[in-house]
Amino acid sequence: MCGIVGYIGDKQATPILLEGLTKLEYRGYDSAGIAILNDGNINIKKAKGRLNVLKELVEKDNMVGTIGIGHTRWATHGEPSDTNSHPHLSQSGLIAVVHNGIIENYLPLKKWLLEEGYTFKSETDTEVVANLLEYYYNGDIVEAVKKVLDRIEGSYALGVLCKNNPDMIVAARKEAPLIVGIGNGENFIASDIPAILKHTRSVYFLDDHEIAIIKKDSVEFIDMFGRQVEKSLFEVKWDVEAAEKGGYEHFMIKEIHEQPSAIKDTLRGRIIDDSEIVLDDVKITKEDLEKIDKIFIVACGTAYHAGVVGKYVIENLARIPVEVDVASEFRYRNPLVNERTLTIVISQSGETADTIAALKEARKKGSRVIAITNVVGSSVSREADDVLYTWAGPEIAVASTKAYTTQLIALYLVAMDLAIKRGTITKTKVMELCTELKKLPEKVQYLLDNKDVIQKFASEHYNAKDVFYIGRGLDYAVAMEGSLKLKEISYIHSEAYPAGELKHGTLALVEEGTLVIALATQDDLFEKMLSNIKEVKARGGFLVAFAKQGNLQLEGVVDKVIYIPETLKELTPVLTVVPLQLLAYYMAVEKGCDVDKPRNLAKSVTVE
Repeated sequence: MCGIVGYIGDKQATPILLEGLTKLEYRGYDSAGIAILNDGNINIKKAKGRLNVLKELVEKDNMVGTIGIGHTRWATHGEPSDTNSHPHLSQSGLIAVVHNGIIENYLPLKKWLLEEGYTFKSETDTEVVANLLEYYYNGDIVEAVKKVLDRIEGSYALGVLCKNNPDMIVAARKEAPLIVGIGNGENFIASDIPAILKHTRSVYFLDDHEIAIIKKDSVEFIDMFGRQVEKSLFEVKWDVEAAEKGGYEHFMIKEIHEQPSAIKDTLRGRIIDDSEIVLDDVKITKEDLEKIDKIFIVACGTAYHAGVVGKYVIENLARIPVEVDVASEFRYRNPLVNERTLTIVISQSGETADTIAALKEARKKGSRVIAITNVVGSSVSREADDVLYTWAGPEIAVASTKAYTTQLIALYLVAMDLAIKRGTITKTKVMELCTELKKLPEKVQYLLDNKDVIQKFASEHYNAKDVFYIGRGLDYAVAMEGSLKLKEISYIHSEAYPAGELKHGTLALVEEGTLVIALATQDDLFEKMLSNIKEVKARGGFLVAFAKQGNLQLEGVVDKVIYIPETLKELTPVLTVVPLQLLAYYMAVEKGCDVDKPRNLAKSVTVE
């Protein structure tokens, strides 16, 4: 999972590439580099470490030229180092390559190239691509790219420079994101829109097995056989500031505060007269549903936790059995999926490698697939039968926040749509849900306006060594997400457990002062949850409970109660998760952690 950017035009490429890499650093940040083609030579500067290291290196060398490519890396082959950083040159220096993805058959290709007399400086799979391009080069870099794509296996987004073809960048993709930006006398490539948003709003999305030939005044798209490909231009509607911090200290807190508007945007136009659900490109009919007897929800990380909420809601409203699976496990266990199965895949970026693989496996077995994603034109949106976009806007922080809440909104809409078509929900219940859904942005804003209580608590407890999250039903689903947020950005060990499982082993971990977060927002499970809370308290745990306003039964029982606004049972996860996000954020800030770029993690997991 890396970020690539490229520029060709009349301006100096170096500052544009560095600026683009700054916007892509969330995709990987263990090393970075740029290659500039000028006067028949390719000048490369690259370094291990954050982008600032590269910037300091570039400042010492006047890298002149109006065509170049850049890369920010998250290591897959070879440890982070100057040598393993991208771009990579072919043996003679003829060709430079940046790459996002994994070349699965690079070892046999490397062995063959070594036998052909090629030498290698790095441990990467990408240097194999560079030398393979040189091997096939006969004066036409596009033909060389086509031949290489026929040899390599795996995933890739490639940007290629050739010093004998100084008027073009060649780009190609398979199962890794890549866009082409169109300017006035200049053009771009990038892994993601924010990298080039300052310069253009007009982009093309490359599809798998497509090649782009980018010159300063033209862009041509072909397939691997050299046939012309016609593509539609997409106009980006985001403001430039939407990809910036907007005055907040970190992207994560900015994105937490964007949740009211993101929820509004995801609901906009999808609820008609509080009784009808309209889901854009989801075209499942009542007749289609009569053939469905099971639903799989497949996702990774935060999206998986949203899927767990989706299971509860879909089963409760639509009365269809739902199984939630981790995408990285799904296809390796020969899942019982067929033409009577509906599969829902969830991915913020739409480029999550495991989720894409699960999607393809489900379709191969005959399942219809709905994709819930935040990115128009992403891989899952193109591969799925139906698509429901979450209009969360760009999410830069590695720890997902607004993507999660908008995924919940999307799942509520899907559940209601299925239930209406199956006749398993009354019109009164539909109207009640619609009314309360539209109130959620205001209630989330209330929680944000009263965040001081969370910030104060975090300042008093950020040195906790272990934190346990407990809940029942929907609260357990949210507990998993709260725990993930804390551990991934604060590095505090935390675990989430179903509260009813405490007596089956977990209580052994509770000792005097152990911080325990107890979610108790489900009215029908409250008495059971109260008993579990008392069990923990009796073992010396420090209890912080989350409950709905008006429920005062926890006062005097726990050490602290944090209240969320009243709403329907099904919708409580949207409200409960917000203070949990804030808690994780402020704990991490108090510890001095790099909130937006937690160690060992990257935003989009585009390789297995």
